[in-house]
Amino acid sequence: MSVSDLPKKEGNVLKGHEGAILAARFNKDGNYCLSCGKDRTIRLWNPHRGIHIKTYKSHGREVRDVHVTSDNSKLCSGGGDRQIFYWDVASGRVIRKFRGHDGGVNAVKFNEYASVVVSAGYDQSLRAWDCRSHSTEPIQIIDSFTDSVMSVCLTKTEIIGGSVDGTVRTFDIRMGRELSDDLGQPVNCISMSNDGNCILASCLDSTIRLLDRTSAELLQEYKGHTCKSYKLDCCLTNSDAHVIGGSEDGSIFFWDLVEASVVSSIRAHSSVVTSVSYHPKDNCMISSSVDGTIKVWRT
Repeated sequence: MSVSDLPKKEGNVLKGHEGAILAARFNKDGNYCLSCGKDRTIRLWNPHRGIHIKTYKSHGREVRDVHVTSDNSKLCSGGGDRQIFYWDVASGRVIRKFRGHDGGVNAVKFNEYASVVVSAGYDQSLRAWDCRSHSTEPIQIIDSFTDSVMSVCLTKTEIIGGSVDGTVRTFDIRMGRELSDDLGQPVNCISMSNDGNCILASCLDSTIRLLDRTSAELLQEYKGHTCKSYKLDCCLTNSDAHVIGGSEDGSIFFWDLVEASVVSSIRAHSSVVTSVSYHPKDNCMISSSVDGTIKVWRT
């Protein structure tokens, strides 16, 4: 994928949130996106047509993360009110609320089968919740972190968490074992490469680090952006050729995966870029910001 194929032209701007947007995510096929923020709402959009479809309201505090099932029927969300909400997408109804975290919920993810939600909390724990059970107790608690857990990724057999304690920890659910990589800097976001071999970890020393999942080797570091006090997303393009990260000055940076050179940067927003999400198939990206907008980017 050449640099000219990177989505750097501003398309639709999605407006509707009041205040900072904390996350924006494409759904599995990239036809829709979800956003959440300080105004305590989750919003569903068609970003390609610039249309707001639905608003989900029930959280008592800011909503920090949202994830939708691959069949688009359910979504989960978490935030400052310490609860994980499990929603029916079509009706907008809350099916269940999971309580148990002793602090705000920073991140949520469904497993592949949409039967389990895993949440990452300020209370230094990861918790897994059974969506099909009426029990309000978590089915698993992972509490080996020593500071706030900011981000979570899932594979078929593993839960991976990134924490302010400077570690990325991988828990093999089948084997019951834990692997820990200490990056020595607070981790505020992790994301998986599309081939599943690497983890991208955004750290609060304004550096994004690429880790090999099997050897735990540090493969590369990406610098140039500012990330010191906010939770900023990072991601890879759908071909894994480039790394993308937001910056606290409103810019978005693109790095060559192998060379780690900044191949491009765009002045995207008037304030901190909280979220970047890349389309699963096309050269298209969405970004969200503290400035209250979501922008769609194309080539």
